[in-house]
Amino acid sequence: MAAPKMSRMIFSGTSAAFPYLPFLKGHLGLPTRLFASSSHPTDLPPEGEIPIPEWKQPENESTELKRARLLYQSRKRGMLENGLLLSTFAARYLPGLNESQLQQYDQLINKPNNDWDIFHWVTEHKPTPDEFSGEVMDLLKKHVSNVNMESRIRQPDLPEEEIRQM
Repeated sequence: MAAPKMSRMIFSGTSAAFPYLPFLKGHLGLPTRLFASSSHPTDLPPEGEIPIPEWKQPENESTELKRARLLYQSRKRGMLENGLLLSTFAARYLPGLNESQLQQYDQLINKPNNDWDIFHWVTEHKPTPDEFSGEVMDLLKKHVSNVNMESRIRQPDLPEEEIRQM
């Protein structure tokens, strides 16, 4: 009972001192009010969803820079499972991929909005959309199947030349 009384007291006054408080209303079970420049509610994303900007391919990027970026992005995924799978794949195959294959890999790891989609595709728990199917996806699925039963409990070390440049 004390929490609603407290929240009424907090939200009845100005929120200038606490600009984050209006966003807490929905979490406290209080009615929320939309603050938007749009006059139509359909212009806003569905409640609870954060709009994710569409991925754009970097322009005029050298092959060397693209490989370095893809190596970094393969290692820093935000979820351990993909970090391990993609970093071991990148360490083994990234140096030998041609420009077309680098482009496919770039789209594969950057275009989907959800890393779990990538995980389910490469582990073949869900079918891969045609947009992401190709020789790189096939190579990645083969790598993930780990037929040689290699230990992949940690990310591979960075190459020495990468470390020297840091």
